[in-house]
Amino acid sequence: MSLNSIDKVKSFVNDITKFDYDFDLVSGRYVIDAKSIMGIFSLDLSKPIDLNIHAEDGADEVLEVLKPYLV
Repeated sequence: MSLNSIDKVKSFVNDITKFDYDFDLVSGRYVIDAKSIMGIFSLDLSKPIDLNIHAEDGADEVLEVLKPYLV
């Protein structure tokens, strides 16, 4: 994931809050709730970040929405 601007972070959080799944962002040894704007800003946004999606099904729909952020 690439969330290297304030606008990207805001639109990312708005996009994933539409889903009932849990999302975690992982950067190094830090894991934060991906729906938390404050948590995201605590990460080093200059580096790519891993996203974990906790969903049984429907991940294809989520990935379609997240395409603009994928690296």
